[in-house]
Amino acid sequence: MKTYKRFALLSLTLVILTALAACSSKTEGGSGEHSEKNELVYATAKDINDMNPHLYTGSMPAQGKVFESLVENTEDGIKPLLAQSWEISEDGKVYTFHLRKGVTFHDGEPFNAKAVKKNIEAVQRNAEKHAWIKLSSKIDSVRTTGEHTVELVLTEPYDPALVELSMTRPYVFLSPNDFKDGETKSGVKDYNGTGPYILKEHKVDEYAAFEANKDYWDGEPSLKKITAKVLPAGETTFLAFQKGEINFAFTDDRGADSLNKEAMDQLVESGDYQVVKSDPMNTKMIVANSSRKNSPVSDKAVREAFWYAIDRETITKKILEGTETEAHTLFSSNVNYADVELEKREFDLEKAGDILDTAGWKDVKEGSVRMKDGKQLAMHLYYDINSSSQKTQAEFIQSSLKKIGVKLDLVGEESTSIANRRSTGEYDLLFNQTWGLAYDPQSTIAAFTSEASYLHTTQGIQQADELYEKIDDVMRATDEETKKALYKDILTIVHKEAVFIPISNGSMTVVAPADMKGLSFKQTQFELPFEKMRFE
Repeated sequence: MKTYKRFALLSLTLVILTALAACSSKTEGGSGEHSEKNELVYATAKDINDMNPHLYTGSMPAQGKVFESLVENTEDGIKPLLAQSWEISEDGKVYTFHLRKGVTFHDGEPFNAKAVKKNIEAVQRNAEKHAWIKLSSKIDSVRTTGEHTVELVLTEPYDPALVELSMTRPYVFLSPNDFKDGETKSGVKDYNGTGPYILKEHKVDEYAAFEANKDYWDGEPSLKKITAKVLPAGETTFLAFQKGEINFAFTDDRGADSLNKEAMDQLVESGDYQVVKSDPMNTKMIVANSSRKNSPVSDKAVREAFWYAIDRETITKKILEGTETEAHTLFSSNVNYADVELEKREFDLEKAGDILDTAGWKDVKEGSVRMKDGKQLAMHLYYDINSSSQKTQAEFIQSSLKKIGVKLDLVGEESTSIANRRSTGEYDLLFNQTWGLAYDPQSTIAAFTSEASYLHTTQGIQQADELYEKIDDVMRATDEETKKALYKDILTIVHKEAVFIPISNGSMTVVAPADMKGLSFKQTQFELPFEKMRFE
């Protein structure tokens, strides 16, 4: 009897403690279980950071909830958003936008032509920061011709203009009241956009809470509160699902999933969750710095050997558990203008070794690092420290390269640090991904000439000048056959030079409550249409 009483007392104590813990978690800054069916709490591996939409440190999924562009890129092409309609002049240099009436920023300030002009001009005064977007170098002026009519004047015709205006940043709109001394390049006072959600609370590296915009021009969203909770990807996120602390996760703007396939399968098997995947949206790749003259990576033969040394089948089937497919070109064939016949470099360690031998990188002795002109064949590969799959892939590639006498040192860093390396050129090799379905091929290709993106990647190749000239030509071209021919030439050049080494084609994955409806995807890997989601 005493044993039974002790057991009963212990059980009761555990129940009480569990209940208290649950109550505590629910009251902690929006980080607990969603208490109502119109709330959503999602896991994010990093803080939302500075949400200034005219810069690049903020979380794109978060920015996409708060800020909006003039037009939207959809599966059916460019559609109206804050601009209801537009016309393009015959010479292709003047875009006249007719803005929606009755739209307000979150602080009540009216959205009008003056606000559009002020925002675009603020972006342009920091044009160097946006050099990766070719449009930033094409805008001549912004003119208001009425309260809700604005003209964007270009220096020359630029075919991707509307696509680049539809991006998550920087050509989106912030309340003029948030500007500092008339500018946004050195920070902003607040984050008042026109979007479906308003940022209400932010505790750095813990959570950010967004509330539905009751005055949203397209109707108040069904989900009344969305909380982004900062959690390490993997087991911590899985346990948070099991405890009810979060109820949503998705592939973030670094291309990393918060959960592996086994964890997602377990959540689905519980009956409480569903997993939805988009069509292929991007290419995960390793970017090689062709202009790093003190590194072996500047040698085309080294880059080509590296390409042959990657076992994509094992990576996609074993490491990525079949969640992504093998990639052998910079873009998958479903990307516009990218269905180009290019040499397929299959996994072949023997061929990789032969290429290095021919290029003069010789084995000193078995198991040693190859040498050429007294220099070791040693390079650094940078990966996102918050991505367990990148780390595992890096270690797997490292082991393959070791077999052919290549020393690959692995360095895990925060994604912001890696982005900075990409812009400064302080890298040999780093993980990256293409812009994605909505923006490619033009956005990734335009970034080939941008110091903020891939200039260091492409600058050292033999045909760099020809490549840049063709990029300029394709951005001006309006004739379809001309564009096809130019894109083919561009893709052929970078493929031959092996500066973008593809690994897999990725999709966006969403883990959501089983009773959630309205789940869909945008034509971008960086945002989700939260405003269309609802519980039933």
